[in-house]
Amino acid sequence: MSQLQEKIKALAKDQSQDIIAHRHHLHSNPELSFEEFKTAKYVASELTAIGLQPEEGVAGTGVVAIIEGRNPGKKIVGLRADMDALPILEANDVPYKSKVPGVMHACGHDVHTSSLLGTARILHTLREEFEGTIKLVFQPAEEKAPGGASLMIKEGVLENPRPASMVGQHVAPNIPVGKIGFREGMYMASTDELYLTVKGKGGHAAAPHQLVDPVLMASHIIVALQQIISRNRNPANPSVLSFGRFIADGVTNVIPNEVTIQGTWRCMDEEWREDGLRRMKKMAESIAEGMGGSCEFEIVKGYPFLKNHPELTRRTRTAAVGYMGAENVIDLDLWMAGEDFAFYSQVVDSCFYRLGTRNEARGIISGVHTPTFDIDESALEISTGLMSWLAISELNA
Repeated sequence: MSQLQEKIKALAKDQSQDIIAHRHHLHSNPELSFEEFKTAKYVASELTAIGLQPEEGVAGTGVVAIIEGRNPGKKIVGLRADMDALPILEANDVPYKSKVPGVMHACGHDVHTSSLLGTARILHTLREEFEGTIKLVFQPAEEKAPGGASLMIKEGVLENPRPASMVGQHVAPNIPVGKIGFREGMYMASTDELYLTVKGKGGHAAAPHQLVDPVLMASHIIVALQQIISRNRNPANPSVLSFGRFIADGVTNVIPNEVTIQGTWRCMDEEWREDGLRRMKKMAESIAEGMGGSCEFEIVKGYPFLKNHPELTRRTRTAAVGYMGAENVIDLDLWMAGEDFAFYSQVVDSCFYRLGTRNEARGIISGVHTPTFDIDESALEISTGLMSWLAISELNA
């Protein structure tokens, strides 16, 4: 295995400039969720050039390809990359800056896609040196509900052949380049959106006795809903309930007829997730009714929570230590952000790890989903070789 690892590292180094070129092309030509038509064509073309036979049009713009080693039915491992960009106007002044006004790869999906293209080339080159099959999944629409992962699963991406496990990576601008992070078990939160419309009877603020004040009702509701976390949730179960939009469109002396509220509900337990939503809806409606008004409580279901299979993650972490050295593999904290890779983790054993991309000396410090996000591109050689090594290691596990 040590000789194979050295081959992987040499191949990753040899093609590092090609992977950077892939990333620059993708970064310059970003496409929004469910609109990744040119991106998918580019990916399929590159896979074909390697010698693979990609399947296009899965869940609209998804691309799937198979790499068979010796004894291909022995074990199957899936590798995933997401391809969509965000509706953000890029502020970076770089040669590969986005050419699409208001659209930017601000979450590193260009990194994930270019890395998996490099991994595909390495694994295809070495296909006679491992047993089993690698399933490459280039996925659309991670950034937009219902999530490209859920749609690809519905269209059979986890069947024919069915992977025993799925592995994915994500850029981490808070981790120095050259390091990667893992966490076993619960890692990222479910993400549901809440839309409340609190209705009453508006009028002159100087005559509150003639009104049914929706501003007061909405205020009581927001405060009361936090009680569900503080008094109904097991303290060991992480949860977040936050409201970021509250619109009461009156003026100093005019109470409006209704108030709209928008928020997010995040947790790491599917049973508690549903129970919490049920309790919130009932409480909000009851408070409004008790105060003489009404509350329409709409729930837009998002992604489930992401759980890293403990044994798979432990094996993958051990393989990463063997590839990068123990000093370059770190433990991750819980993260209450959402990720649609979670859909895979609810169906098959999965491992989702973080790739360090930060370089403070070069000023590469911006977080994801910001106009100045960028990476230290030396991470691409690491990501390409590492995922190749992790895939082969898991086939041999």
